[in-house]
Amino acid sequence: MLLANQTAIITGASSGVGRATALAFVKEGSAVLLTARREDRLIAICSQIRTAGGRAEYVVGDAALESTASAAASAALQHFGKIDHLINNTGMGNYKNLVDTSTAEYDQMMDTNMKSSFLFTRAVVPQMIAQRSGNIVFVSSIVGLRGAAGEAVYSATKFAQAGFSQSLDEELRQYNIKVGCFFPGGIKTEFAVGLGRTELSVAASNMMDPADVADAILFISTRPANARVNELTLRHMG
Repeated sequence: MLLANQTAIITGASSGVGRATALAFVKEGSAVLLTARREDRLIAICSQIRTAGGRAEYVVGDAALESTASAAASAALQHFGKIDHLINNTGMGNYKNLVDTSTAEYDQMMDTNMKSSFLFTRAVVPQMIAQRSGNIVFVSSIVGLRGAAGEAVYSATKFAQAGFSQSLDEELRQYNIKVGCFFPGGIKTEFAVGLGRTELSVAASNMMDPADVADAILFISTRPANARVNELTLRHMG
């Protein structure tokens, strides 16, 4: 098992890529601390993992709140004794032209996508520095590399994650902490349904399956000790 005796915190873990990543990590031997806002879904996935013999705990909360990040880091240490991986997966999109985007919508996207990344990373880095090891992955988007019409604010949040990741790679490598940014294309999830996408449009698309995307996150997180993935792009064949 590639992640035997390791521990991962995964945000946005109640569905989609977060849920698929949790299952992929557990399959490779990792314990997981899962966080999201929907407790019923967290209970269900933790139950599924435990029934299969895995180790899973959860913390309910908004990833854009400092209290949620602090609680998740504390719970991971309490239950599993260390934090080897942080997967900053929480995200939201709202596909609108600039003139139709409100300040409240800007704040919501920036908080959900970038502020959560800052808070959770800041919460786990002291432990990673102390143990002189760790792996942090930011799940950005292909529009974090090149913007698109109708996605200016969403794109800005994803470019912010990329810059944050690049800077932290320089800052934390001296402590043997790996930092990478992942840029996937479209994925068949609940993401942005009702905010520019519909269930029918997603189902009829060539978008990727969450499990395929989770495999890429697993790849980033399981490189040999002397190798790190700074940036990885994954696109569907459509």
